[in-house]
Amino acid sequence: MVSLADLPIPEDGKLADNVAHFARALRKAGLPVGPGRVVDAIRAVEAAGFSDRRDFYWTLHACFVSRPEHRQIFAQTFRLFWRDPQFLEKMMAMMSPMVRGVETPPPPQSAERRAAEALLDGAETPRPQAEEEEPPEIEIDATLTFSADEKLKQQDFEQMTAAEAAAARRAISRLSLPVQPIASRRTRASSTGSRPDWRATLRTAMRQGGDIREFKTRSPLVRWPNLVALCDISGSMSSYSRMLLHFLHAAANEKGAGWAKVHAFTFGTRLTNVTRHLMQRDADAALAACGREAMDWEGGTRIGESLRVFNRDWSRRVLGQGAVVVLITDGLDRDDPAKLAAEAERLRLSCRKLIWLNPLLRWDGFAPRAGGVKALLPHVDSFRASHSVASLQALADALARPEDQGEKARLMRLIED
Repeated sequence: MVSLADLPIPEDGKLADNVAHFARALRKAGLPVGPGRVVDAIRAVEAAGFSDRRDFYWTLHACFVSRPEHRQIFAQTFRLFWRDPQFLEKMMAMMSPMVRGVETPPPPQSAERRAAEALLDGAETPRPQAEEEEPPEIEIDATLTFSADEKLKQQDFEQMTAAEAAAARRAISRLSLPVQPIASRRTRASSTGSRPDWRATLRTAMRQGGDIREFKTRSPLVRWPNLVALCDISGSMSSYSRMLLHFLHAAANEKGAGWAKVHAFTFGTRLTNVTRHLMQRDADAALAACGREAMDWEGGTRIGESLRVFNRDWSRRVLGQGAVVVLITDGLDRDDPAKLAAEAERLRLSCRKLIWLNPLLRWDGFAPRAGGVKALLPHVDSFRASHSVASLQALADALARPEDQGEKARLMRLIED
């Protein structure tokens, strides 16, 4: 935890009111904080005391934080609320659209905008004072500006506020992943088929005295593939895992998309099957069940070991009939790259198509320097970004084009050079 300044003890004795206001800010930021937790927090602070800043932080943390993904939001809200006396002006300046000069502030940290939005709920943005001389009028060409929906689609999941994240989840729930059926040599009886069925025709004729009165036909059997998703929930992927699980929930509950079945697995330091949890219709209940099942949320990353367990225990069960595998990870692995490359090669040979979604592709200067990225990249069919709603929409286009490679060809040239 970042070292914090000493907390000033209020002279008017309104600590309970401050804790209640802090709890309202956490609730606005997305944490499930109710009146019971506020009462428990006040009693815990009274029991633990108010002399040490670390004790005070962890006392409130124990009362208000119940999920791993809430830790960063709590930390940012605590830092802004209890430490920095100028947070209101700074956060208003950060959230207000204005023209800046050469000195631009640093980009907001993860969960900082959400914490600022919660603390500024109901506050009015200060208006600049009018100067004596009117500034020159600036004409702006708006022909290439985006609407609010377009901005939301292009915005990074990590930098979204609570309201923007809710809107992004609604947009993700409307996404679809259509798939084309797989050509099969098997056929089935059909009255409108184009292939003659001589056996059925002769059997029918034998029951009618040997006269052929009806000509039987068959048509090709339609076979639909499975969708198998492997989602990284380690600490480096914590800002994107929840949104991507919402995306998998939408794919699992979509009717008529064509998938035979959607299988979902999470992995950090171990592999967890969450397929049955994502079958729930309510997205929040489904993700809460996934969080209870996956005990390694925001932990370390062992991609090679997780793929080894999947190849050994699950590949023959779920990768039959030409399954499509979507691997969602940043490729930052702690295991041996040679082991990761061997398991990725085996996974590629077991499925029809392997698609790698990596949120690090949001950076224009991304290069395959990490050992895990170099080990995975040669064995995937397509390499695409997964940091925004627009990048997830592009995945549907990639599934419709079997020859799509995304950014793989460009990055493979960098590895060879």
